[in-house]
Amino acid sequence: MKTSLIVTTYNWPEALELVLYSVLKQSVLPNEVIIADDGSAKATKYLIKKIASEFTIPIIHSWQEDKGFRVARSRNIAIAKSSCDYIICIDGDLILHNDFIKDHLKNAKVGIYLQGSRVFCKEEFSKKILENKDISWPSFFSSSIENRFNAIRFPVFTKLFYSRNNKNIKRIRSCNFSMFKKDIIHVNGFNEDFTSWGQEDSEFVHRLYFSGIYRRDIKFSALQLHIHHKQGKSNNNNFSLLESAIEKGLGWCENGINKHLSKND
Repeated sequence: MKTSLIVTTYNWPEALELVLYSVLKQSVLPNEVIIADDGSAKATKYLIKKIASEFTIPIIHSWQEDKGFRVARSRNIAIAKSSCDYIICIDGDLILHNDFIKDHLKNAKVGIYLQGSRVFCKEEFSKKILENKDISWPSFFSSSIENRFNAIRFPVFTKLFYSRNNKNIKRIRSCNFSMFKKDIIHVNGFNEDFTSWGQEDSEFVHRLYFSGIYRRDIKFSALQLHIHHKQGKSNNNNFSLLESAIEKGLGWCENGINKHLSKND
């Protein structure tokens, strides 16, 4: 089973650099890394070119023109470019635990959407990480992190939190999920009608549920460290798109990944 790691980014090369160095330290490497770039300036391009020379696997820079927040489209294009069977998606502000890829692959299953755990760094700690380029994993007892139980990797306990036919809608996070590419295509990927921050991941996961693909939280596995930054706010149109998908029981979106797949056949 070949694996693509999809990394979304927009104009924060300082954080992306740390994310990519955490990929280099993985106990199990993906087969390729695809940067889903939503229109960053040239600094990101230069960074990727520099770091690519240190990788033994391909790094593909999937860039689209900056026309506002279009992360759904950016992610779809990157997934369409993938040459692999399995997709792991993260954001470009998340430092990965050394066994992050290993944990996702260990729990991979057709028809299942996996979601890992995220640790939040406090603002001052995040500044130090960026200044010192420190990607070491923090201690559970560190005062610099929040939700510290998410910092514990203990895969023996992971299966205790499994549940069958899970359709939980709480804390859906597209910054730490994985699934088979064919399952993403089955629901036509992310809905590109979302052109501002928020709810695009929830709408995607609801369509998975309606099409018979279920969620599995892999607690104590697939850990990542979130570098602090200001959060965006969802607008009313995004909530309307989400509510429409729920009310209609949609398992497919019209404006999705299919139009990008033909370009990569």
